[in-house]
Amino acid sequence: MKRLFKVALVAVCMVFVGTYAKAQKIAHINFNQLVELMPETKTVRTQMEAYQKTFVDTYTTMGNEFQTKAQAYEKDKATMNDATRTAKETELQDLQKRIQDFQKDAQGKVEAKSNELTRPLFTKARASISKVAKAKGYTYVLDSSQTELLVSPEADDLLASVKADLGLK
Repeated sequence: MKRLFKVALVAVCMVFVGTYAKAQKIAHINFNQLVELMPETKTVRTQMEAYQKTFVDTYTTMGNEFQTKAQAYEKDKATMNDATRTAKETELQDLQKRIQDFQKDAQGKVEAKSNELTRPLFTKARASISKVAKAKGYTYVLDSSQTELLVSPEADDLLASVKADLGLK
């Protein structure tokens, strides 16, 4: 009797697991490709290039100043006394440190600005993906730009549906 009960319990569990597994629908989308197709991406890219240019111009000016001072130091180093040579070396080291600090600070600011500008774009894309996935009954949607999909049926690619939802061609 116990054995029959165990067999029946295993059979019932297998039916539930089979039903649950069939209920899971999985789709994929290339998120990066979707974002590139959105018209807002061009605006964000233009804004980022302008923002980065301000830092590049300042960095170039600082680099040119360092080059000029380094060349002058090398040219006059032999005729300088020890105190002057030490002062010039310290000045060059300080300028080099300022350039490195500026570069690190600029990278942080550019990254923060990029995140600020792309956040609404990503939110819009994710909302559309969620909407389409829910409408089509998908439980999971994988980002194929982050993961290499070894097998992916053509019918489960949501890119065309999400593009239509966003009004993209």
